[in-house]
Amino acid sequence: MIFGSSSQKAPFARPLGRIAALLALAGLAAGCSTRATGVLEPFPGPVYGTEQVEILVATTRSPDDTQPALMFSGDRGSRMAYADLAISIPPEDNRTVGEVQWPRRLPGDPERDFVTVRSEYMDQDAAIARFKDKIARTPGRHVLVFVHGYNNRFEDAVYRFAQIVHDSDADVVPVLFTWPSRGNLLSYTYDRESTNYSRDALEEFLARLARDKSVSDISILAHSMGNWLTLESLRQMAIRNGHIATKIGDVMLAAPDVDVDVFRTQVAAFGEPRPRFTLFVSQKDQALKFSRRLWGSTDRLGAIDPNDPRYRDELARERIAVVDLTNEKTSDRMNHATFAESPQAVHLIGRQLAAGQDLNTYEPGVGDHIGQFATTTGANIGAAAGLLVTAPVAVFDQRTRETYDDRVNHFGQSVSDSLQIDGDAADVAGTPDKTTGDAEQATISGR
Repeated sequence: MIFGSSSQKAPFARPLGRIAALLALAGLAAGCSTRATGVLEPFPGPVYGTEQVEILVATTRSPDDTQPALMFSGDRGSRMAYADLAISIPPEDNRTVGEVQWPRRLPGDPERDFVTVRSEYMDQDAAIARFKDKIARTPGRHVLVFVHGYNNRFEDAVYRFAQIVHDSDADVVPVLFTWPSRGNLLSYTYDRESTNYSRDALEEFLARLARDKSVSDISILAHSMGNWLTLESLRQMAIRNGHIATKIGDVMLAAPDVDVDVFRTQVAAFGEPRPRFTLFVSQKDQALKFSRRLWGSTDRLGAIDPNDPRYRDELARERIAVVDLTNEKTSDRMNHATFAESPQAVHLIGRQLAAGQDLNTYEPGVGDHIGQFATTTGANIGAAAGLLVTAPVAVFDQRTRETYDDRVNHFGQSVSDSLQIDGDAADVAGTPDKTTGDAEQATISGR
C-alpha cells in the first residue's frame, strides 16, 4: 500500500463544472507568443558552428501524409513507426540554457533558432541498425527514454527532448517514445485514451531494449500524462514477467497526472526487484489542480504534499524518492514545466552523467538552491535524476490559440444558460500566480 485513502472536499458534481475548469485553463493561453510550425523539414542549406543532437523515435502516431513537414500527426497509427532526427542547437552565446528557441518563421536562423538538420522515416530493421550504431558509439551504453505529456505535437516533443539532451550534456542514447497526442489544449480526453492505446506498444518497446545485449542501462523520464502511459506499461510488464526488466534502473515521474489511489495499485503490481522511482511534485502546479477537478477524483500524484503523513511514511516504506519543487520560482505560469526553467539543474546533472557517476552518490547539498528535497530512502537519486527531467510540453500552442475564441463562443452559445464561472475562476485565468492554498484554491463553479 502506497497511500492511505484521502478525504477531500467535494469535487464538481456536474460535467459542466469540469468543462469550465478546462476552459479556465485554456484562458491562460491568451498572452502566449506565436511560433512557426512544420519545423521538422530539414534546413535548406549547410549549418555551421552549431552542435547537433541526434534523436531516435519510436511512435504509435500515424504519419502525417497531408503535412510532411510535421512528419507525424495526432492520429493513432495501426503499427509502430520509427524515425531518426538531428536537431541543431544555436551557439551558446546566442541562447539561454533551459529554453527551446523556436523559429518565428521558416526557415529558421541556425544562429538563433533550433533547426532540423535531418529527419528520416525508417522501418523497424533500419531503426534497429541505427540504434545499434549509436549504442556502440556511447561509452556507457546507457539509453534514455523520454515519454512526453498531454498536448504535445510531434515537433514539440522532439525539440524539447533535444534541448534536454544538449543542455545536460548527457552521455546517453536519446530515444523518444511519442504517442498520439492531438497537440490541442481541448483534446484532453482524446489524449488520455491515446495513452491507453499505446501502453502495449511501450511495454514491448521497453522489453525489446532490455533484451538487447548491447544495452547496459535504461532510464525512463516521463512528464504529466506520459506518466500514466509509463506506469501502465511497467505494470503490464511486471504482471507478465513477475517484475520489471532489471536493466530499467531509474524511472523518473515528473508532475504525474495520475490519481494517487490508482498509483497505489500500480506500484503494488511492480514486484521485486524493481527500478528506483523518483517523484517530482509541486503543490502550485495549476495544470494538475484543474486535472483533479476535471476528473472529480482524489489528489493528482504530482501535486501531493510529501510532508503530509498520509503520504510521507508510505513513500518512504516503498523507497520512492521525492523532490518537492513547490517553492521553486520560474517563469512557468502554470508551475507545470518547472524543470525547463532551471539551467543550473541541467548543468549539474550533466556533470554527474559525464563523470559516469552513479546517481545514488549525488549529494543534495550541492544543489539546494534549486528546490526543496524531501528526504526518503533514495532521495539522493531523485535530487539528481529529477533535474534532468525537463517538461517537454508546449502547453499553449499556436493552433489552440487560433481556434480558442471560436471554440469558446460555440461552447458558450450551447450552454450559456447552464454554465457559470465565478469571480475566483476569472482571477485564476487572469493571474494564476496569485493562487494559494490547496486544490480548492481555483474556485470554478458549474451550476
